[in-house]
Amino acid sequence: MDYISTRDPHSTAHSFTDILLQGLSPDGGLYMPAVYPQISGDMLDQWRTLLAQKGYAALAAEVLKLYVDDIPPQVIEQLTAKAYTTEGGKFAHEEIVPVTCLEDDKLYIAHLSEGPTAAFKDMAMQLLGELFEFELGRRGEEINILGATSGDTGSSAEYAMRGRDGIRVFMLTPAGRMTPFQQAQMFGLDDPNIFNIALDGVFDDCQDVVKEVNGDAAFKSKYSIGAVNSINWARLLAQIVYYISSYLKVTESNEQKVSFSVPTGNFGDVCAGHIAKQMGLPIDKLIVATNENDVLDEFFVTGEYRPRSAEETFATSSPSMDISKASNFERMIFDATLRNPTLTAELFGTKVKDGGFNADDFGAAGEEVMARIRDEFGFLSGTSTHEDRLEIIRQLKEDFWIVVDPHTADGVSAAQQHKLDTPVIVLETALPVKFSRTIYEAIEEYPRVPERFKGIMDAERHVTDLPNDTEAVKQFIANAIDNTDNTDNTEV
Repeated sequence: MDYISTRDPHSTAHSFTDILLQGLSPDGGLYMPAVYPQISGDMLDQWRTLLAQKGYAALAAEVLKLYVDDIPPQVIEQLTAKAYTTEGGKFAHEEIVPVTCLEDDKLYIAHLSEGPTAAFKDMAMQLLGELFEFELGRRGEEINILGATSGDTGSSAEYAMRGRDGIRVFMLTPAGRMTPFQQAQMFGLDDPNIFNIALDGVFDDCQDVVKEVNGDAAFKSKYSIGAVNSINWARLLAQIVYYISSYLKVTESNEQKVSFSVPTGNFGDVCAGHIAKQMGLPIDKLIVATNENDVLDEFFVTGEYRPRSAEETFATSSPSMDISKASNFERMIFDATLRNPTLTAELFGTKVKDGGFNADDFGAAGEEVMARIRDEFGFLSGTSTHEDRLEIIRQLKEDFWIVVDPHTADGVSAAQQHKLDTPVIVLETALPVKFSRTIYEAIEEYPRVPERFKGIMDAERHVTDLPNDTEAVKQFIANAIDNTDNTDNTEV
């Protein structure tokens, strides 16, 4: 399996393990498989049996083998078995991703928050940690991971990488924009290979800094900078698996189709669904659920993609979706333009920086591109407000005795906006305990705190405040790496 950049007109081929450690392409593009392997009916039959008999880790191994040919198959099986297990407190449910039916086989929730940080990001990060440690050990190298988080990516990455040899994590967070529980999960870690940085800005500023650092080829090479944000293809690869497992759990035959409603801000989670659909998984529609930061909804409704500035990005009660520049959107547009790297580079390398683009910028084939996105790719969208989230949380508690977090409520709201003939699986984002204030506002009671999180709010905080400045971040990273033994990762 070869991998190419969304912006490389020469389609230069790379191996999986090379792009695993590299993250962002040097040309600023995102890595994609040169072709999508296809899922046959026989494969789905085999996977249905495999999932029932051997579980999620075994299914994950089979999916990975389709995309990874430079790690031995038996090693892939070992890595997925270590990533997706209840041993050591990694996952709280033996099914890893259980699925709950809410409404007469029409509405389901896929529970992606059974991992160590109670967020769907654990599904990819736990595997990424195993892949990184294996490949770095094989090469005798180390990596310094630079990431940005709007809430859950950071803690998931840190819990997956803490204590691993040859790995440091530098995680940028938007100062004051995460919930107290999310901050406690991250800033409470005191592992010497974990560095938390609170940036004076919003998530998009953090994400821009990550991209700018990755764009400095000399710095990236000197300090072995890698990525765990969803710009890293391995993240999406891991997420494809739970689309497949959820489909297999709610269907009895391969003739049945399902739809997915996916809360998203950075487009990574729903992009994995797009890829699963392109592989041949019987998906009908992919509903992109947004909050008040509705850049993506605006595109699917009007054809205009207009990223917002930090000042225009709202702080909402579903903060992990407070994103106005969707990095993974580039991957889908690359496919929608029939993999035109020159056009993709112009759209995301130039026009996005100048304010965005619309369907006219696709050229003469603009109507065809939008029709492909709508009809062939199956994208729909929906947006919701704080009051919508509160109402959904109340409704689900009253009708089904289930409490969901506000992001998952966005997903349910978007699903309800579209009356589909196929069953809809809403992808859960996090456990409600991470957003207790909003839950209390909705139902006048606080969510249950799982035993594994008792006392988490009491830990000492370890975080460094920095200005929204790429050079300041680079200097911090350089100092931490060059003087690891003398760097005190404490609050300043």
